[in-house]
Amino acid sequence: MNFDDIRPYRDAEIKDVIQELLADDRFAKGLYSLLTEEELVQHMRRNLSEVENVYDIQSRIMHPLLRRLFSFNTDGETCRGVDVLDKSKSHVFISNHRDIILDAAFLNVLMHENGMSTTEIAIGGNLLIYDWIEYVVRCNRAFIVKRNLPIKELLAASRKLSHYIRETVTQRDTSVWIAQREGRTKDGNDQTQAAMLKMLNMSNKKDIEEGFQELRLVPLSISYEIEPCGWSKVKELMGKKDNPKYVKTLEDDLRAMDASLEDPVGRVDFNFGTPIDIDAVDFGDAKHTNAKLNVLAKHLDEQIYKNYKLWPNNYVAYDWLNNTNKYKGEYTTEDKKSFEELTQQRLGKLGKPSEETIQYWLRMYANPVVNKEKVSNVLI
Repeated sequence: MNFDDIRPYRDAEIKDVIQELLADDRFAKGLYSLLTEEELVQHMRRNLSEVENVYDIQSRIMHPLLRRLFSFNTDGETCRGVDVLDKSKSHVFISNHRDIILDAAFLNVLMHENGMSTTEIAIGGNLLIYDWIEYVVRCNRAFIVKRNLPIKELLAASRKLSHYIRETVTQRDTSVWIAQREGRTKDGNDQTQAAMLKMLNMSNKKDIEEGFQELRLVPLSISYEIEPCGWSKVKELMGKKDNPKYVKTLEDDLRAMDASLEDPVGRVDFNFGTPIDIDAVDFGDAKHTNAKLNVLAKHLDEQIYKNYKLWPNNYVAYDWLNNTNKYKGEYTTEDKKSFEELTQQRLGKLGKPSEETIQYWLRMYANPVVNKEKVSNVLI
């Protein structure tokens, strides 16, 4: 099967693609917007002109660039659970999805710094708004998930995607990252879509248990102290409430990507779960494929909820939303004041915060607490 239209660029293609990138006026504007200083922009262009392969791009260009970015919009990160992974094997990392850019960017930076090969990254084709964006992401080991296609074409694209992922993991011994759902979680209620697992199973020529065992699934919990683009998620939820046919525009996606690079997100936590042993999953009475996929989705969710890092903001939001003091021991008076100020400041981007927008905002932060309660035998 030919994957040229969706796969990342290979080493032999990099120099030609970089020349296309450096000649792109929109890319030049993007560089100035990101780096701001002429000297830094020219230094970046020189470095890009000298790269020979994908490793050069990721180690010499992207790693220092992302570290610079993280120093401005985060307060540091923690990486847990990586020690339980077999670094000699490839995996399919399935995570909750909170930010268009930061989720995958952080993942590969952390893997690189922990002595592991970076993963190939699934990215929605709807985000490749300009040619330069496609050049950049495919140079950085991203493969394309095609969306917004007619049903027949979408089915064929999903089947191709499934074969690509399976071949990447089992034959090329390269890890893959894919979000648990299409699009970012908007309400804080992370939930694995059975449809995503169904797509992975399309390339399976064995029984469902053996087919997923060879993919070596690893649930990954990604947690930000401050919800990335939280105000824009509230805007989208409000838009869908007022108009069931509400659809994001390309400009909305561009603004979300800009916000990913500009808005502070506080502390960040990545927690790798235990690789899924399919043989140990209790499928109970589930006999048919769809029923088993639902059980597997729930099993992934349980690990993601259990390993999700809760911050004082989450507990403050829960108590505020429910008019309770249930979690008052998890935050200070200063934490509460800080979150109240954050709420006013971020929602202020939408105008004067209303009671309704505040409710959406609070649920976004409180739902991870609710989900963790579901998988916890004791009060958190």
